[in-house]
Amino acid sequence: MSSRRSYLIRRVLHGLMALFIIATLLFFLFRLGLPDPTAALITEGLSPEERERIRASFGLDRPIWEQYFIYLANILQGDFGYSFHYRAPVADIIWERLGNTMVLMLPAIVLAYAIGAPLGAWLSWRRGSRTDTSGIFVGLMFRSAPMFWTGMIAILVFGIALGWLPTSGMRTLPYEATGFFDKIFTLDFLHHLILPMMVVALYYLGSPLLIMRNTMLEVYGEDFIEMARAKGLPERRILYAHAARNALLPVVTQLAVTVGLAAGGQVVVEVVFSWPGLGREILNSVRTSDFPLAQASFLVMAAFVVTLNLLVDILYTLLDPRVSFK
Repeated sequence: MSSRRSYLIRRVLHGLMALFIIATLLFFLFRLGLPDPTAALITEGLSPEERERIRASFGLDRPIWEQYFIYLANILQGDFGYSFHYRAPVADIIWERLGNTMVLMLPAIVLAYAIGAPLGAWLSWRRGSRTDTSGIFVGLMFRSAPMFWTGMIAILVFGIALGWLPTSGMRTLPYEATGFFDKIFTLDFLHHLILPMMVVALYYLGSPLLIMRNTMLEVYGEDFIEMARAKGLPERRILYAHAARNALLPVVTQLAVTVGLAAGGQVVVEVVFSWPGLGREILNSVRTSDFPLAQASFLVMAAFVVTLNLLVDILYTLLDPRVSFK
């Protein structure tokens, strides 16, 4: 137990150090890339005194080292600053957009991995057959196809030609929602969710399918598989109860990375379907030079990836007893 606790403490400290380095890089990169980030707020008719007043209101008149320590202190308090474009707290904007992104990405990723991993295990069992070849072709095709192309085809077929599904937004306008849950727990939202969710799920389907199939082929040569066959266990039980459990480790790693990156949304999908998520907001913040919103969005994405990598390390010991804490 002590080794496990010490390992978790080390992993948490490593994660915090990684977030500190990322936050520092984001601060200086945006400051160097945008030496006067309030330029978008300053018009030609303003006097020099009024321009300095605007800069002072955002704390940009202070030395860079003082701005840096204020920036770190605000992050620890959950304060990401004030958006230049929306004239509103960045934290409020990010949590709203992040919620919109996750209600799209999480169901799509769960669907992709729930279908892809078992299908990849089954294809490995049928290796060399036409079914195996067809499954690999389909997985590679959707994984290689540009997501904007798949989304546009889906809109043309199911949205315009057949008229079955809406092609943009989260809800049919105009609508009024009293809160986040009131916005998503409606049939109208589910109707808007189907098309972009299926496009994202088809794109991510190839990764668990191919990783699971290839890893299963490697596991088949292990001694414990031969031992299970010598005991006379059914081939299907060997496939899913023994081989698949050990082959899941690379799939779990890829799942954690996918979910972490999904926090930033799929910019292409959110733009094609006009989905008001975090990925689309990152693109808008870069266009409008809204660096408080942009750097906070990237930091949230990094926090998701670091946290999920820590969870993966813990899950490894549950999926494979040979993995231990050191």
